[in-house]
Amino acid sequence: MRFSRIAPAALLAAFMFASPALAQEEEEETGPIEISGNVSLVTDYRFRGVTFSDEDIAVQGGIDIGHESGFYVGAWASSLEDSALYGHTELDIYGGWSGDVGSGVSVDVGLLYYIYPNGEDAVGDSDYFEPYASVTAAIGPVEATVGAAYAPEQGSALPDDNIYVYGGLGTAIPDTPLSLAAHLGYSEGSLDYGSDGYLDWSLGASYSYDILTLGVAYVDTDLPDIAGQDAAVVFSIGASF
Repeated sequence: MRFSRIAPAALLAAFMFASPALAQEEEEETGPIEISGNVSLVTDYRFRGVTFSDEDIAVQGGIDIGHESGFYVGAWASSLEDSALYGHTELDIYGGWSGDVGSGVSVDVGLLYYIYPNGEDAVGDSDYFEPYASVTAAIGPVEATVGAAYAPEQGSALPDDNIYVYGGLGTAIPDTPLSLAAHLGYSEGSLDYGSDGYLDWSLGASYSYDILTLGVAYVDTDLPDIAGQDAAVVFSIGASF
């Protein structure tokens, strides 16, 4: 899944952390390859704090294929607010490696390709690649993550490069199905909306029951008003299988 996916503590991380990660399954005897999927409905698709669905409901879903070696590939898609450049659908294809590198420390490195199949070529090429890397460490009951995603210059999609760095904290409340997460990110370059760099942040909670997850998060940025966009409380419901 993406941030974003995309999924540290819960489904809400899919739009909070904006970087791919394999879904965690219940411990059981499995073969060397595991396949997992996810579907969700969110009240607003926020990517790095900015709405990609014009503050409307978005339908999302993905599939991950992971090997016991730590290598994985996956795909994730979301509906968008229809536009000439991006169309009405986003499709992300990614691959990488994740695994433990020390006691309580893991890394995730890979490459993500953003595809907008319905965008009009006459307007410009909106597809682009973005390598990413993150480190997660357990600090008592809290998991702390720091990461970065760098997109080099890629024609009309990115006339200049873009760097996104972020940090996050996540924890599960003992003996409950509740999880909490916080995120802070900074973007600068072609994807900063002409701001010379902007911050995004979010605070959220989720409730899990069997394969279902309910999430709520407050999401905001320090960007000036963009087409009526403002801070939002985003609700989500999803299932993983």
